[in-house]
Amino acid sequence: MTDDESQSTPETSAVEAEQSATEAGQATKSAPADRETAGPFDEAEANPVRPYIDLGGIKILPREGLNLRLEVEEQTKRIVAVGLDYADSTLQVQPFAAPRSSGLWEETRDQIRQQVKQQGGRVEEREGPLGPELLAEVPVAGADGASKRLARFVGVDGPRWFLRGVVGGAATSDVEAAAAVEDLFRSIVVVRGSSPMPPRDLIPLRMPSSPGTA
Repeated sequence: MTDDESQSTPETSAVEAEQSATEAGQATKSAPADRETAGPFDEAEANPVRPYIDLGGIKILPREGLNLRLEVEEQTKRIVAVGLDYADSTLQVQPFAAPRSSGLWEETRDQIRQQVKQQGGRVEEREGPLGPELLAEVPVAGADGASKRLARFVGVDGPRWFLRGVVGGAATSDVEAAAAVEDLFRSIVVVRGSSPMPPRDLIPLRMPSSPGTA
């Protein structure tokens, strides 16, 4: 074997990581039965003529009353999440690379459940319009002392990607607000790209090239 053959490039390492993750953990994909037609969409499934806001790893469809925020990691200055304010609620979304034939939402729910319990909160799993979701009661320190806030954790496994959402505000308890935020989540387009990526890596997000007003 030559030196060239024995060396592993970042791209081949990513491919190997995706293959080994697929082989090691065959977690079933979790997604609504009509995901391909009702979303969240893969780039190949999206309507190309719709006026999306392009944020790199995801595209957002503008709508009246929607405000968009980019959440930036202070040390690295990279965008790590997209925050959407809509229907008296908040929706934080993150797209991740995933294996081709298995899902990440099952494993991710276990991790969220453990984190909430470690923080002294309570969490229950229930079946929602998007599939299995978690409703968590999370302690929050404030001026009046410790209080609790509700958060819904939702997730959908797509083709080689996983889209995670955290819902706060009215959509945690109000039926109409919840339906509006779920519709917003399902309108999102995930742009996985063709580059090899290790599963669970955040698909890169970026500032819109021509910022639109939502």
